[in-house]
Amino acid sequence: MTAPAAVFSRRYRALSVGIVALVMLVAFEYLAVATAMPLIGRELNGYHLYGLAFSGGMAANVIATVVGGRWSDARGPYPALWTGVAGFLAGLAVSGFAPDMEVFLVGRFLQGLGGGLFNVALYVLVAQAYPSAMHPRVFSVLAAAWVLPSVVGPAVTGFVAETWSWRLIFLGVAVLSLPAALIMYRGLPAGEGQPREAMGRAFLPRFAWGVCAAIGAALLQYGSGAAGAGIVLAVAGLAILALTLPKLLPKGTLRAARGLPTVIALRGLAAGAFFAAEVFVPLMLVQERHLNTAEAGLALTGGALAWSLGSWIQGRRPHARAMTIRLGATLIAAGICVTALIVIPATPALVVFGGWIVAGLGIGMIFPTLSVLVLELSAPGEEGRNSSSLSIGESVFSVVAVAVTGAVFAAYGSRPWVYVTCLGLLVVMAGTATLVGGRFEHRREPGTMEV
Repeated sequence: MTAPAAVFSRRYRALSVGIVALVMLVAFEYLAVATAMPLIGRELNGYHLYGLAFSGGMAANVIATVVGGRWSDARGPYPALWTGVAGFLAGLAVSGFAPDMEVFLVGRFLQGLGGGLFNVALYVLVAQAYPSAMHPRVFSVLAAAWVLPSVVGPAVTGFVAETWSWRLIFLGVAVLSLPAALIMYRGLPAGEGQPREAMGRAFLPRFAWGVCAAIGAALLQYGSGAAGAGIVLAVAGLAILALTLPKLLPKGTLRAARGLPTVIALRGLAAGAFFAAEVFVPLMLVQERHLNTAEAGLALTGGALAWSLGSWIQGRRPHARAMTIRLGATLIAAGICVTALIVIPATPALVVFGGWIVAGLGIGMIFPTLSVLVLELSAPGEEGRNSSSLSIGESVFSVVAVAVTGAVFAAYGSRPWVYVTCLGLLVVMAGTATLVGGRFEHRREPGTMEV
């Protein structure tokens, strides 16, 4: 059997370099917003709208993911891809020049729309532009593209924002994205962007359900940390999600039915457990071990580096899918358990660092594997819709996990038993992924999607 070509071989070099560069810039912007938001809120007098800077972008991302999936299947990946890049650049410019918080939120919404379209179209592009044998290594490289921004992003953002202005972060990413997009354009294969079919009337109900899911997710995230009316908003958001998710995900996803539904469920469970736990890691190190923000952030850096290592490992074992998924989920659960030991005063802070490295290794093994599986289980013309479901499941499961644990923390405060309870819930999520990790098949089951 002939070995697959290298991701950066001459034939694929321009495309791979352009894609990786754009993914790195998206990652840097994602991390920059979280780092710079306190300064942005203060300068724009927008602390009362602080949460919307995150939930608004996330809601836009969910809507764009639904649109991008169907659009890419019907028209090929190019229209959604370039619209996503344009929307992302426009959002960066609007945010960078925003005179007040309301305009800044418009920019964040545009960034969410652009990022959602780009992300889904990217899956379809990978499916069409690279041979299937290369998919594990391509997704491994894309996962590794988050490492450098994770290591240097917060420090660079803090330095630029404190020394000059936070506006330079958004405008600088926009400027750097232009040559990256040009390089990607030069590497795009000809003939992959041709229309295949009309969008179809069936798309409109799915789009409407996507808008409802975005509203529900935003309400849940915005209301979970508040009392009184906030609780009502959170409950309403959860109810909306319970109604809309079955319409957007493959039938049987919420019970991990065999095949594609299990792949979508696994992505949501792994993402929800990892990202919700990540919220608590620096908080516990600062409050329980009295580290400063920079020192606590080193734990996240270690997790990001381990993520890259896990991605590299799965890329070298492309056929041991079930074992890779189960091992990865087990490592996430084990890493969260070790992290929870911070509540024991005698536990050194380095133990927590080690625990989060273990969790990072696990998520790095799972994410690219599931990305490959969703393409393998998709018939030609369905890659966009199924990739859309993968992203929606990841986003919504993560929002629910963060909202539920955040609500418990907001209600009872930073007490040891609160940390243990929140992290224990996330261990259950990761443990569930371990149990259902082998419930997928290397064939497509017709009729698994509800419209």
